[in-house]
Amino acid sequence: MPRFAANLSMMYTEHPFPARFAAASADGFEAVEYLFPYAYDAAELRRLLDDHGLRQVLFNAPPGDWDAGERGTAALPGREAETRAGIDRALEYAAALDCPRVHVMAGLATAGAARETYLGNLGWAAERAGAVGVDLLIEPINHRDMPGYFLNRQAEAHAVVRELGAENLKVQLDLYHCQITEGDLSTALRRDLPTGRVGHLQIAGVPDRHEPDAGELNIGHLFDVIDELAFEGWIGCEYRPRAGTSEGLGWLRDYRGAHA
Repeated sequence: MPRFAANLSMMYTEHPFPARFAAASADGFEAVEYLFPYAYDAAELRRLLDDHGLRQVLFNAPPGDWDAGERGTAALPGREAETRAGIDRALEYAAALDCPRVHVMAGLATAGAARETYLGNLGWAAERAGAVGVDLLIEPINHRDMPGYFLNRQAEAHAVVRELGAENLKVQLDLYHCQITEGDLSTALRRDLPTGRVGHLQIAGVPDRHEPDAGELNIGHLFDVIDELAFEGWIGCEYRPRAGTSEGLGWLRDYRGAHA
């Protein structure tokens, strides 16, 4: 049965960030993910995880100036030193939080030596992360939500992973982004999960990024496909609840009840 992680950047925003760990645990989540840990001391986050019996399964490496609109630096020529310092910082947090995965955002880049820069940074970062047992993830993101993002399609991400050939470099398959950009999610899952190159899944409803059972997706069918393929990773619930996170978890309670 698929395993679900609460995304604390989008879910439980009715609570201050530190209180979201308790709220997620109370709703039966065993794992969490979120965008960035860097506003908090790693020891404080470790305590919150331990106090509520949670595992940290994913966060992002530093993305550049997020508030100014940057969305990663790994594909930006001239930002190599910053990107690599950010990887080192992320790996320090990963060690403290016992987190096995870090997502490295490419950035908004469409010209120049972007792909060469991207491959160089990822190759360096994968070697660095591999030495401490951490997987690095890259994620195709749709152009509607993030115009100009460097990586958009599953085939592009898998081509990068194959080209670099690092066992700990994997794809983060967000079904929300994939549906908007490409569709045909059942085929994408059946094509890509068996390769072993997908390290993490994420879900949200399409088109509004609310609960995953609202909108275009037959989420029960997709969960059954994921189960059929024996995916052993986590599914991050990266969506914005319509009105109250706990109140909107009927989809998860129903799914767990049907598969108890």
